[in-house]
Amino acid sequence: MKKRIKYTDEPLGKVRVIPDFLPPPEELALKEQTVKVTIALSKASVDFFKMEAKKYNTQYQKMIRRLLDEYTARQM
Repeated sequence: MKKRIKYTDEPLGKVRVIPDFLPPPEELALKEQTVKVTIALSKASVDFFKMEAKKYNTQYQKMIRRLLDEYTARQM
């Protein structure tokens, strides 16, 4: 950083408080309990998730699991 930041004592204007939406650290540190299952999926579905996972540098199985978790949460 070549240019130094010059701080001044000016009013900030209208400030808006945003509610805390981040999960607590203990939720981030713990792994969810999982159960291994065998399932037959269509080749097109697996290819889609593999392609999307590659774009976002993640695992396709994790994306499928999150999709199922989201569906389950909305149905409850």
